[in-house]
Amino acid sequence: MKLIFATTNEDKIKEARYALGIEIEGTPLEIEEIQSLDPEKVALQKALDYYNQLQKPLFVEDVALTFHALGKLPGTYISDFVKNLQPEGLCELLRDKKDRSATALTTLVYMDSNGEPHIFTGEVKGYISTEPRGNNGFAFDFIFIPEDETRTFGEMTLEEKNKYSMRTRALKNMKAWLDTQE
Repeated sequence: MKLIFATTNEDKIKEARYALGIEIEGTPLEIEEIQSLDPEKVALQKALDYYNQLQKPLFVEDVALTFHALGKLPGTYISDFVKNLQPEGLCELLRDKKDRSATALTTLVYMDSNGEPHIFTGEVKGYISTEPRGNNGFAFDFIFIPEDETRTFGEMTLEEKNKYSMRTRALKNMKAWLDTQE
């Protein structure tokens, strides 16, 4: 089995390959993402836009990281927050907050050969560290600590991270469904 992951993010592709143990191919296409706090809406639109360009089965991902003390933020805007504030700035947002709890959510949309979307999610609860820690990973890996752990994703090996990862959970849900379609 070979899947097309509609992303140019090599870190995401690497994690998908590791989690599923199958061939995953990225795509160099870029699209304009819609702005919404609804991760399913963002992922569905991305999937439709990529499918309309490629006209073949593929999957997309959208990630949201919600700081409970900040309501729904940063949510689906996490990549912009990371880009503009860096992990240090994200920690700073919660400096005066007692509640450092957070939820990381991955929403995957698989577009089948008929252009029909199939949605899969993976979620992990945890909290935000007081400062960035670790050298592994990308984006918010350096500040997110999953429940029942003391280390950030950035302090874990890929194998350790995948035990908790919301991306891995969503990918495995998708793979289980795909296995029933063959």
